[in-house]
Amino acid sequence: MGAHCPDCAGVRQARPARLVRPRRASGSPRATYAFLGILGVVFAAQWLTGGAVTEWLLYWPPLTAIEPWRMVTTVFVHSTASLFHILFNGFSLYVLGTLVERLVGHGRFVALFLLAGFGGSVAVLWLAPAVAVVGASGAIFGLFGALFVIQRSFGGANVQLLIVLALNLVMGFVVPGISWQAHIGGLITGAAVAGIMVATRRAEQKALQVGLVTALGAGLVALTALRFLF
Repeated sequence: MGAHCPDCAGVRQARPARLVRPRRASGSPRATYAFLGILGVVFAAQWLTGGAVTEWLLYWPPLTAIEPWRMVTTVFVHSTASLFHILFNGFSLYVLGTLVERLVGHGRFVALFLLAGFGGSVAVLWLAPAVAVVGASGAIFGLFGALFVIQRSFGGANVQLLIVLALNLVMGFVVPGISWQAHIGGLITGAAVAGIMVATRRAEQKALQVGLVTALGAGLVALTALRFLF
């Protein structure tokens, strides 16, 4: 989700450990490709409608109470001022998404991506409540966080990943027009979702995993509602 401009890059990891059985984790990362397709279609629609689609789907915190779905739909909207925004996010999603989806499986990947995007919006609501944001970077940072947690759980080396992640986080603070709030929120949420998946990866723990991920989503909703009390 969330930046008003350019965002992050990805990193590949050789021969990663998996959270799902090989027969379920193998094959085309179709959810990643589906998300990429949605990004492309929405971006074309933004151009064809003269920005009307952008206005319908972007996230602006003051609209949260009456149009809460924007906290997720903004993930699929990008700045039309520069192709760099969607191209960079699209490339990052392709690199990270194809890797993470093969680690966790299709359904878990969809939940991870959308929850991370939502978490990015929650952070914007709390930390930058007057700023309108667009972009998939919050969700993409969630993939960074998830990959870090998964690889650490299997004893993987994370030096390269940490370097890329640190560089992208710093970019959010020093380059104007980038929502570092969405980056942080997405990163934390993605890491939390992956932590649940790692801790409940046995087949008999599936119901527990679904329950905990659902509870995490409910927690994000609660944080959203809580913001209006302060």
